Amino acid sequence: MAGERAERQRYAQTRARFEELYGTRPEGLWSAPGRVNLIGEHTDYNDGFALPIALPQTTLVAARRRGDDRLRLFSDQAGGEVTELSVPALAPGGVDGWARYPAGAVWALAGAGHRIGGADLYVTSTVPTGAGLSSSAALECAVAVAFDGLYELGLTGPELARLAQRAENGFAGVPCGIMDQMASVCCTAGAALHLDSRSLALQQVPFDLAAHGLTLLVIDTRVQHDLGDGAYAALRAGCERAAALLGLPALRDLAPGDLDDALRTLPAELVPLVRHVVTENARVTEAVAHLRAGDTPALGPLLTAGHASLRDDYGVSCPETDLAVSTAVAGGALGARMTGGGFGGSVIALTPTGLVGEVTGAVDRAFAHAGFRAPVVRGVEAGRGAGRVV
Repeated sequence: MAGERAERQRYAQTRARFEELYGTRPEGLWSAPGRVNLIGEHTDYNDGFALPIALPQTTLVAARRRGDDRLRLFSDQAGGEVTELSVPALAPGGVDGWARYPAGAVWALAGAGHRIGGADLYVTSTVPTGAGLSSSAALECAVAVAFDGLYELGLTGPELARLAQRAENGFAGVPCGIMDQMASVCCTAGAALHLDSRSLALQQVPFDLAAHGLTLLVIDTRVQHDLGDGAYAALRAGCERAAALLGLPALRDLAPGDLDDALRTLPAELVPLVRHVVTENARVTEAVAHLRAGDTPALGPLLTAGHASLRDDYGVSCPETDLAVSTAVAGGALGARMTGGGFGGSVIALTPTGLVGEVTGAVDRAFAHAGFRAPVVRGVEAGRGAGRVV
């Protein structure tokens, strides 16, 4: 109940701030969540599988149509002045900073031929930025669903996710797969989303931690990451090169039983990338089987194995995420791994609820001893996907 009251208060404050800024009331409020990926990292751009949940933390957009083609944007996180743009003039490279994400979503909608005009938007968010929790996807998806509602476009969840991905790829310049956007739009409360990134087939898999006496901790290492700096693109290019050398449409098509033979044919620098993708897809399949069988604690070892693969084969971990994982497991977590694209960000730890304080304290002490910034640790549940809230 306290959480519901806080959300209602947030909605009221957002409406009031919109009216103060633009001089009129918004037509509605739309939200989209950040996400935590339980398992299946760097698999989506290889046409593979993933298993994310939506976070309770969301990006909230108050919006109102305009009678012209102007797009006015304001974020209470960014502050400053209202950014004013022309919808027909939107083009990649033409918008800097945070505004390129909402502008990119509008650009993608217009580019797909949808009849949209201008709008006034007020953005507020509780999704931490740079923490590997998909704050950019939450922003893109919140704007996409707001325009879908304002202009009565009637788009499906996967269609909205595709457009939001196009915004990130083509407008913001990050060559991500579609998992973040699909999670933000299509997740449901109390479930993990089993995603086939090739077909966009979805299965909602029950994810009830409380029934098993477990808590999912998200440990924000506060190491900021930037997937647009080139490293992410290089990894994707390496995977695509490996698939081409193997004569496959994507690495998703390499069966685990054929992995060893395939690795012997590849250049040495591609071997660890391929090994990670194939074994990570297998871990997703195994995780779904455990959840459907009601054996949620069995996810723990899969998380830890996934982190080892991301650290040793894919090379996207860092000292802070490695320390958070090892300390959480030593403190009693059933398993832990970094989540998100890597190069910083957050770690998830599947923890017996009775040991949450012990694990949190151990991680805090380990970071202090190593001279790292104090992490932010929070427990999360599987939330709902994007939509209108008011």
